[in-house]
Amino acid sequence: MKKSIHVPAAAAAGLMLSLAAGSLAYAQSGPTPQEQMACRSDAGKFCAEHVGKPPQMNACLRANKAKLSDGCRKVVESRGG
Repeated sequence: MKKSIHVPAAAAAGLMLSLAAGSLAYAQSGPTPQEQMACRSDAGKFCAEHVGKPPQMNACLRANKAKLSDGCRKVVESRGG
């Protein structure tokens, strides 16, 4: 039997950590559930290898900003990306 990992859920957790590290003001409050949901799919699609590595996740999302969904792009931009 083959085991699988639900990457989007793991990516959302990594995204939450990466967005929280993105800026001091936001790091104190962390991303909202709406922000997490806005980027969940994009983080899994473009940046899954960076789950659990907040600086790399931030860099990956910024590097892929043109490919992100509108909602996630707005989150990344609001977080300094």
